[in-house]
Amino acid sequence: MKNEKRRFPRIEGKFIRYGMMAFIAVLMLSFFNPFGYNDLGYREVVETPAGQKYVIYNNGIYIKMPGSKITTYPNVITISNRGNDTGSTVNGRLIPIRFNDATKAEAQTVVRFRLPDVEKDMMRLHSEYINKEYLAVKGLQPYTIECLKNSAQLMDSEQHYSGGRAQLSQFFQDQLEVGLFILDTKETFTRDSITGENKRIYESKIRVDENGEKVRKESDLNIFGISIASATIEQVDYEAQVDAKLTKKIEASTRESVSKQNLVTAQQEAMTAEAEGRRRLVEIEYEEKQNQTQQLVQAETQVRLALKDKEKQKIALDGARLEAQKIKALAEAEAFAKQKVMQADGALEKKLAAYKDVQEMWAKAFENYKGDLVPQFVTGSNDGGNGGLDFMQLMSAKAAKDLSLELKVK
Repeated sequence: MKNEKRRFPRIEGKFIRYGMMAFIAVLMLSFFNPFGYNDLGYREVVETPAGQKYVIYNNGIYIKMPGSKITTYPNVITISNRGNDTGSTVNGRLIPIRFNDATKAEAQTVVRFRLPDVEKDMMRLHSEYINKEYLAVKGLQPYTIECLKNSAQLMDSEQHYSGGRAQLSQFFQDQLEVGLFILDTKETFTRDSITGENKRIYESKIRVDENGEKVRKESDLNIFGISIASATIEQVDYEAQVDAKLTKKIEASTRESVSKQNLVTAQQEAMTAEAEGRRRLVEIEYEEKQNQTQQLVQAETQVRLALKDKEKQKIALDGARLEAQKIKALAEAEAFAKQKVMQADGALEKKLAAYKDVQEMWAKAFENYKGDLVPQFVTGSNDGGNGGLDFMQLMSAKAAKDLSLELKVK
């Protein structure tokens, strides 16, 4: 038991010594650690105890001298003036600006500055500003505000809300990248588009040199090799009087637009009516031409039918004439033949027929006579003739004479 009691204290003392040694080793390693690590999207400026300075751009582990001072910068510093915390390097309030016509507004901007990739420029930047916070707050943000205010001086509020937003953004980014314009102020007079009143304004113009080049104040960005990744004017909030003026202009513009739209609508309706009228005239003309064509076709058809009928009638007339000529020719031929026959036989056949008829007539009359043919009483010396025979002889002689009957055959 005594031996066991002695062992535990020895073991505990041993662990304490090991623990102390490990703690001292950790302290020594943390102080004299020869390894560093650069995160993606950042760069580290290394300052050795010996006074040497260099920049680590690559992502990952690197070797450094123990005891070196490390200053971390993001590759891109974001300056946000939105009036709230957006997670940017600097979160500032809205930027107050004044336009050329002395009206005020507040602008909301976001600018991303890309730090130099050249080690010499980065070391100069680090020597000037020491860390990213000082660079953002004392260098980049004031420069952003100055460029925006200088850009607003190049136009009035009416020009801005009437379509000059893109121009303001262009002025803003141009000055951020190259340098601030040197402005010259000139007094001018203008007429308000809403009230119609004459106003005195001080117009700012960009100064140019004898070669026509814009005169600028040298930019700190160019000195340190900083470039613009992006620059955006997200919103401009005008003061109350500008909003009231803008409201009036919008109302006037709306009335004008409505009037123009009504005019366009009326013109369109007139054009539509005119086009409809022309279309209807074309339809009527087409229908009339169809009717005319139909009537013409019908008339031509009737004429052709009449011509055909006339041709048929002519053919029929010619046929009738031919038939008549044929009948006439036949009749003439028959008459001629009869004439020749009569001339040849002295019309004996007809004479005989007539003679026969006459003889039959008086024969029948004589036959039907009921009187006395011979007188019953005779006086004088006359021997008395036969009256009936005498009558018969007289009638025969008369018939022969009338008919000129030639009983002899020629």
